[in-house]
This record gives sequence, C-alpha cells and structure tokens, in this order.
Amino acid sequence: MPARPTWEGHLRLSLVTCPVALHKAVGEPPDSVHFHLLNPDTHNRVKQKWCDPEIGKLVDRRQLVRGFEVSKGEYIIVSEEELKGIKLESTKVIDIERFVAADEIDRLYWDQPYYMVPSGKTAAEPFAVIREAMAGQKRIGLGKVVMANRERQVAIEVRQNGMLVSTLRSHDEVRSDSETLGAIPDAKVTPQMVEIAKQIIAQTAGPFDPEEFRDRYEDAVREIVEAKGGSTKPKRRAEAPKESNVIDLMEALKRSLKGEPPKASAKAPARRAPEKAAPEKAAPKKAPAPKRRAARAG
Repeated sequence: MPARPTWEGHLRLSLVTCPVALHKAVGEPPDSVHFHLLNPDTHNRVKQKWCDPEIGKLVDRRQLVRGFEVSKGEYIIVSEEELKGIKLESTKVIDIERFVAADEIDRLYWDQPYYMVPSGKTAAEPFAVIREAMAGQKRIGLGKVVMANRERQVAIEVRQNGMLVSTLRSHDEVRSDSETLGAIPDAKVTPQMVEIAKQIIAQTAGPFDPEEFRDRYEDAVREIVEAKGGSTKPKRRAEAPKESNVIDLMEALKRSLKGEPPKASAKAPARRAPEKAAPEKAAPKKAPAPKRRAARAG
C-alpha cells in the first residue's frame, strides 16, 4: 500500500482535469544509520530548546511566530493564517502550460522526483487520456505547484502506467558556471592521448545498475556499532589506495589501456632501477676490469 501522499490536487491539460496525488519517489533506506546527540556523562539523549537570549527564558515551539527581517533586529511578523490565505491556483492544480524537448532542460535544474497517480476511480480515465497523449512524444510537460510554502516549476513525464513529476530549481538557485569553470586553465593535449582515453572509456562502458552500488562508508559505521554492541567482530578493512607518483600522462594512459591497477604506477620507478643495473653484472667478463683492480691493489 502506497504511503500517504505528499500533495493532493488536480492535473489539468487544457479542459481535461482529473484528481491526482503525488508520492515521494526517493527517500532514505529504512535501515540507514542515524546518530543522536547524548550527554557524555549520562548517555541521555539531549533535546533542543528554544531560548530568547535577551530575557533568558525558554519559549515553547508552538508559541513561536514567523518574522521577516527588514533591517538589523527589526522584523515583520507574518501569521500562519496570512500564509494560508495566499490563494494561488497552483496550490491545488498542476496546469500543464507548455511542452518542451526532453533534452532541453539542463540537468542542473532537476530537483526532487514524485510519482503521480490518479486519485479515485473516476480519475482513471482522464488520467489515462493525458498519459497516453504524452507517451512517445519525447516531450516533457511544464507546470507549477505550491509545496512547502513555495511555488515550484515542475516537469511532468510518463512513467509506466503513471507519471513522474520532478520539481525544478529556479534560475536564482542555480549558480553561474562562468566563475568556477572559467577559472580552469587552458591545456594542450595531443590527439594520441585523447584517442587512448577514448579507448579506455570504451573498455569500461557498461549498463547502469543502481543495485551494484553499496555505501561502504555506512557499512563501516554499522560495523563499528555492531562490534561495540558485541554482535559481531570488526572485519579487517582494506587499506586506502596509495596515490600514484607517475607524472608522465602518456605513460599513465598506456598503462590504463592495458588494465594495470593504479598501484602499479606507484611502483614503476622501483622497477626501472634493476633494468639499468643489469649491464654492470656483465662487466667481469671484460678483460680490462681485473687488471685495473690488480694494479690498484699493488
């Protein structure tokens, strides 16, 4: 049974309207590791209290009001009733206003995803009409919705027998890339290096499988907790990989293409030394060498 919806209202495409509900599409795993703050002396969990520093008194959370700071220490109070009195249509209706190409929305703007489903049996037919009309179009519908005291633009697309609604970040939220990316210095690379790098990419290409990923950091934290609780013994964890000391980019590319592990690069200088020393072992075969030693000895 699906969890309680995050938002309920209507989806509208021109004159076609149907009741819908939004459910969170992502969330923390149910077995995530969480810590609480404790008093180190008693191990009792501490609680957050709201205090007025001017009068030194605690204030009940339910008595607090919202204030917008207009100048240093001066606030304008806005009540919950005034906020609820804002009657935007997007509070209860997601109106599909425009359709854009799927690849036209920069990935920087994508935010939180929600599953959209019809709400009630009477909504199934109009919901299916909108869904089937959008299917295969390779276009994404744009609309607006009020959630958590904010109006957000949303992207709507078909997903199986339902729809996926993703909130989009506003233009003001996305920072310009010119300052950060513009500071990257120019670098000249040879076509041969680029070609080798492309071959490495081709060798490591494969399908995306989210089930393959495992949060190893959280596993290590859980291991510490379980060991302290006596339920298991800590396993010996692998040492952190050493940084490579190879500074020849072409050499690193060629080694990568051969599939050599990074640690091979770090030991490369040590392997080259014996190769240079090899000719010295053959020196005794030369006749002049013993004579020089004998002359010095006398």
